[in-house]
Amino acid sequence: MSTPRPFLYVKSGCPWCTEAEDYLHEHGIAYGKADVNADSAALEEMKRLSGQTKAPTMRWGDEILADFGAEELDAFLREKSVVK
Repeated sequence: MSTPRPFLYVKSGCPWCTEAEDYLHEHGIAYGKADVNADSAALEEMKRLSGQTKAPTMRWGDEILADFGAEELDAFLREKSVVK
């Protein structure tokens, strides 16, 4: 069974978004991405899924991690056994 690919909702110029992308790159995790400042449909989807407008927000399968920093992302991925 394969693990679904994460999808990251970001805002251009957001330092936490850059940090999240850097983390994913460092750990070799492929992901999809949308800049919600440039894509109103992605913003609406992010709001529907997470109930808020803060970025970064990650959708991974049926799970949502909203408004997070690197520590929360690390804990989330360790819980999913994606990183050790």
